[in-house]
Amino acid sequence: MTKSTAVSVIALKTFPLFHGLSDDVLANVARVSMMRRIPRGQSVVNAGDRSDYVYFVLTGSLKVIVSDEDGREVILSILGQGELFGEMGMFDEQPRSASVVAVVPADLILIAKQDFRVIMRDNFEVAWRIMCNLASRLRNADRKIESLALMDVYGRVARLLIEMAEDVGGESVVVRKISKQDIAKMIGASREMVSRVMKDLGQQGLIEERPQGIVLRERLSEV
Repeated sequence: MTKSTAVSVIALKTFPLFHGLSDDVLANVARVSMMRRIPRGQSVVNAGDRSDYVYFVLTGSLKVIVSDEDGREVILSILGQGELFGEMGMFDEQPRSASVVAVVPADLILIAKQDFRVIMRDNFEVAWRIMCNLASRLRNADRKIESLALMDVYGRVARLLIEMAEDVGGESVVVRKISKQDIAKMIGASREMVSRVMKDLGQQGLIEERPQGIVLRERLSEV
């Protein structure tokens, strides 16, 4: 990893987890935080590593992956600005359950596990938001299991796009750059099949691929 730099209160305020905290509290958080720049393609953590830090995504995009001995890879999620990872390690002494790799250059804020436990102890709102984040992650895992078990590839592609979409000027748009190969790894399908499905959805007018992202139409939820 690259050299660590100091973290400002202004940077911390961009994270929903810290919204509403006083500048004094955030200054204390900043004192135990550090920032690192991660190049594209570099691993931040690897499955099996010791859980030492909680990571916050200030800029960039990262993918959370698991792989087998043959190198086959499954993408569990794509992380972007304002999100965090590594927080499960605060609750047990188990090693990392997945690897995290930078999709594009990323700026991360790191807080040591022991320091973050103190922050949670002293600030109930932060602890509550961490618990809500874990509950949301568990629900997402349940939905992924459901889609793998009950949906065909069309349905899995549609659900993934809907879950990744953001409101942009009144339109539902997948802004984050994601390749068809990555979509395939997220839904348990081949890249060729995903390409055929995406082409078919476009021909049906259910999605439109633009330079700024993938625009979704309302009828996509019916797939």
